[in-house]
Amino acid sequence: MRFNSINQLYLKFLKKFNFGFLKSIFFITSLSYFCIYFFNNIDQISFDVNLERNGINLFLSFLFCILSIYLNAYAWKYIVRWFGKEFKSNNLVSFYVLTNILKYVPGGVWHFVERFNFIKKISNPQIALYSTLIEPYFMLSGSFLLASMGLIFSPFYIFLIVPLVFLNSKFIFLILKRLGLFKGKLFEVLRLPNQKDQFEERINIISFFPTRALFLEIGFVLSKFIGFYICLSTFYASNNLNIIFLLVIFSLSWSLGLVVPAAPGGVGVFEACLLLFVGKSIPQNVIIISLVYFRVISTSADLFLSLPFLIRKLYKRI
Repeated sequence: MRFNSINQLYLKFLKKFNFGFLKSIFFITSLSYFCIYFFNNIDQISFDVNLERNGINLFLSFLFCILSIYLNAYAWKYIVRWFGKEFKSNNLVSFYVLTNILKYVPGGVWHFVERFNFIKKISNPQIALYSTLIEPYFMLSGSFLLASMGLIFSPFYIFLIVPLVFLNSKFIFLILKRLGLFKGKLFEVLRLPNQKDQFEERINIISFFPTRALFLEIGFVLSKFIGFYICLSTFYASNNLNIIFLLVIFSLSWSLGLVVPAAPGGVGVFEACLLLFVGKSIPQNVIIISLVYFRVISTSADLFLSLPFLIRKLYKRI
């Protein structure tokens, strides 16, 4: 009885705590940190690129960003399938790719809203809601699993596999309920009651562990990293780059950008965290140039694939 009482007080505290304000502060601090580094090194920064020599590298980075979006889309398809909804066509993948640009819209929930509405039309609201809520947790688990390779540098990285432990059918409803507490804005936009629910209702998880979806999310983060690594190697021709070290800090930085919804698409948070974690291992002007180019390339990939969706939305408004 005492444990239940403490747990209820804890849940009430989480609901009343202003996480939105905390996330906004973190976002503004991160963006300020990156800007300070940028202007401190502005005299050493040049964005001129020799397209004849480096054009192929930048195009390869673009292709890997494209690949990452499709891997992420297929991961979502298998998440929905894991909840018990089978799809014979790739309409789900196509719709995911088309709406990916909406993650950059302020609020950080509009891509979730579009996907929720799409799944709800062809399935049921429960699968639509839960597959939408749980997808970021899959991405976080995959990214943390890659970052846990930092175990070769410090034993503390072992704790990064904790999210993976909970990614199974036994704990999934507990995760969804907790995610529901932090997605109040999403519930408000979807006009759904943010309250205790029968999460098992109309859900039929087909296996204990979502192996395919997780591996695809790992491939998604790896593809993103390769795109970034190509940008970095384009502006920093050095044989001293430690790929494992870069993968670890990239995964951690990307994860922090993911969990701060105040930052559209992780903008500012990812860059500031990577700058902080890299330290003096790579010249600051080089890492800033690489980050800016990678952000432009990855956003361009989202925009390129989402262009038909944006044109259709614009046409409906006219």
